[in-house]
Amino acid sequence: MSQKVVGMTGDEAVAYATKQSNVDVISAYPITPQTIIVERLSEYSANGEIKAKYINVESEHSAMSGCIGASLIGARVFTATASQGLALMHEALYAASGLRCPIVMAVACRALSAPINIHGDHSDVMGSRDSGWIQIFTENPQEAYDTTLIAFKLAEKENVLTPAMVNLDGFITSHALEKVEVLDDQTVSRYLPPRKARMKLDPENPVTLGVFTLYDYYFEFKRQQAEAIKEAHKEMGEIWNGFQKISDRRYSNIRKHRLKDADVAVITMGSTSGTARYAVDELRNKGVKAGSVAVRLFRPFPAKELRQALEGVKAVAVLDRAASFGAPMAPLYSDIATMLYDVRQRPTIVDFVYGLGGRDITVDMIASAAKQALEARRKKRVIDEPVYLGVRE
Repeated sequence: MSQKVVGMTGDEAVAYATKQSNVDVISAYPITPQTIIVERLSEYSANGEIKAKYINVESEHSAMSGCIGASLIGARVFTATASQGLALMHEALYAASGLRCPIVMAVACRALSAPINIHGDHSDVMGSRDSGWIQIFTENPQEAYDTTLIAFKLAEKENVLTPAMVNLDGFITSHALEKVEVLDDQTVSRYLPPRKARMKLDPENPVTLGVFTLYDYYFEFKRQQAEAIKEAHKEMGEIWNGFQKISDRRYSNIRKHRLKDADVAVITMGSTSGTARYAVDELRNKGVKAGSVAVRLFRPFPAKELRQALEGVKAVAVLDRAASFGAPMAPLYSDIATMLYDVRQRPTIVDFVYGLGGRDITVDMIASAAKQALEARRKKRVIDEPVYLGVRE
């Protein structure tokens, strides 16, 4: 395999991967902190480095609408957004998944207004978690590059045909300049040859898509979507393995760290995962049997893998970078608690909401969360609401 090391931000890494992906249409509208992605792709288009049709639109809703139309005629399609932009797309997200458009969209995760904030948390993508899209969280620019390629491969599988979000934390990953190992163009072209859609809008072979459907058939369409996203989970192992063969980088739905004999596990998504591993190592040095799990594949949720990973763990600290106002707990905790409900020896689970609006999460904060979860287990305490980690009272 042929690779080179390039200094890139997370945004630039996503744009570079898209450039290599035989993409046909890019539908773009800028919003901080993803703007660099569509700016770089605009430069590639202007310089003749990509043949894709680059569409400048007047809003994020139009960006997704353009993606849907292009995907339905058989094009490989990409866009990117964040925060209020993703919120403005919300109506069209359901159309994209319901029409089985394998669009890939990068989301530079960012807080939602009000008050206005441009920094990173997971509020935007959590608002879209039930829209029928695959969601993959990345930890650093290297993962952002790799996962963009992987997302195209997965979304376009004939038994999947489901749009995919590649989520990178705003300003933390999107603007972090790190070394990224990039594959050569020929290798990527073999991995992602031009899309050949089996079902598409074609005047020579007319089909009907997006019809008005009442209660007689609507339910069946939704069931098919549910089955397709389950197929995405089944395919993911093979997809990860296939990418390892061309890159020598190994991925899986979750990343485990020092869990074998752990009493407490810290569960994270996105850029916090590396900090959590460091916190675990510090706790181990102090005699606390801690471990961590980074969830990469959030939708479809890797319940089986997580149950196996958490076997024998006494306490779990779930770190949520989003709130769920009015709900008992925040989104990631809700999935973890549901998944562990029927486990015979269920661990004590404590939810920690942290980092809203881009507030820093420190090693000490994560270590404190792990200790609080262990203490709740020891005292048999039920903590029935989220603990706000690092907030000023």
